[in-house]
Amino acid sequence: MATPIVVPGSMPTMVYFRSVGECEYAIYLFIYVYNNENKIDIIQGQKIDSMSMELKQSSPQDCVGDFTYNFFWQHRGAKLNPTDPIPSQLDTSYSYEDVVETLKKGEDVHIKGDVGKRLGSSLGVDLVYFRGSGKELPEVGSIIVDGNAGSYLGMSMLSGAIYVKGEVEEPVGNVIQVKTDLDGYKKFVSITWLLHHQKEIERESILGPNEFSEDELLLEDGILRSTVAARCRKAAKVHVKGDVGISVGILMRKGFVLVDGNAGMNAAALLNGGKVVVLGDAAEFLGVAMRKGLVFVRGNCKGFVGAKISGGRIICRRTKAVPPVKEKGLEKEDLALLAEFGISGMITLNYRRYEIALERRNKER
Repeated sequence: MATPIVVPGSMPTMVYFRSVGECEYAIYLFIYVYNNENKIDIIQGQKIDSMSMELKQSSPQDCVGDFTYNFFWQHRGAKLNPTDPIPSQLDTSYSYEDVVETLKKGEDVHIKGDVGKRLGSSLGVDLVYFRGSGKELPEVGSIIVDGNAGSYLGMSMLSGAIYVKGEVEEPVGNVIQVKTDLDGYKKFVSITWLLHHQKEIERESILGPNEFSEDELLLEDGILRSTVAARCRKAAKVHVKGDVGISVGILMRKGFVLVDGNAGMNAAALLNGGKVVVLGDAAEFLGVAMRKGLVFVRGNCKGFVGAKISGGRIICRRTKAVPPVKEKGLEKEDLALLAEFGISGMITLNYRRYEIALERRNKER
C-alpha cells in the first residue's frame, strides 16, 4: 500500500484518477493534485481491490516480514530458515522469504489473524548481508494485520507501513503511529522515514501528543520504543520524553537522539556518526561496535561500555574500560557538553572520556 502524502500549501490546478500497480499488485485509487511547483499531492487514498498476498494464521508466529530472518547472519538458519513455510497457515504454504520478497516488489501482505513478535523487522532495508546497499528500499509494500501484533513491531524499520486492526504489544520498534488511511486500522510508519522525508509528509498526520516541527521529532506518548532512529542519515533530532528500549540510535550516520529517561541494552550500537545523549541510566553494552560519533550518558552505565568499538567517543561516569578502550580525562569540548546538560563544577570529576587509542584508529583506517 502506497503511503498517502500531502504537501501543505499547494494550489490545485488539475485533478485526475490513476491506478497504481498491475494485475499481480494491490490496486488502489488515488486523487493526484498537481500544484504550481510541479509536486504531486496525494490527497485521498482508498483501497478498492486487493491482489496482495494473504495469509490466514491459526496462531501467532514470530518474524513474519522480518527482512533479517531473525538475524540470519548470527544463527545461519538454526533459528529460522528463510525458505521454510511459516507455521500455522490455513490453505497456503508461504515461506518467510516469500513474504519478504513480496514486500520488496511493492506488494502488500495481508495477515488474517494475530501475529507474533518482530513483525516487519528492518522492513524496507536493503541489507548489506544480502548484498544490498544498507539503504532504504523506497517502494516496499505494506503489512496489514486483521488481528493483534506482538512486541518489537517494526524493529529498525526504514520504509513502508504496517497496519494493525487490533492491539500492539510494547515495546515497539522504530515506528510511530500516524493518521490512518485505512478505516479500522492503526497505521505505523518508520521514525527514520519521517526524518528522511520531511518535505513529503503532512506534519499534522502525526498523532498527538507527539509532534514534528522543522528538524525535530518529539516523542512524548510514553510508548517504549527500541531501535529509535535506526540508520538515520539526516541531521535531524529525535527527543524522547521518557525511556527507550534496546539499540537506540543503532547504525545512525547523522542526527541527534536525546533521551530524557533510561536506555536499554546496546544503546548507540554500531553508531557511525551523529550523537546519542541519555539523561538517565544506560544498560549493558553502551556503544558496542561503535565506529564514529558521540555518546553521552548522564546517569549510570551498567557495564561493558565501548565493547568492540573502533572509533568515536563515549562520555559517561567512570567505569571499567573494555580493552582496547582507554579511559581519558575530559577535554574542553567534553566539559561544554556536560555543562549543556546541567553538569558543572566538582561533579564533572565523576565523568571520563572513553575511546580507543589514536594510533589504533589510524591503523584500522
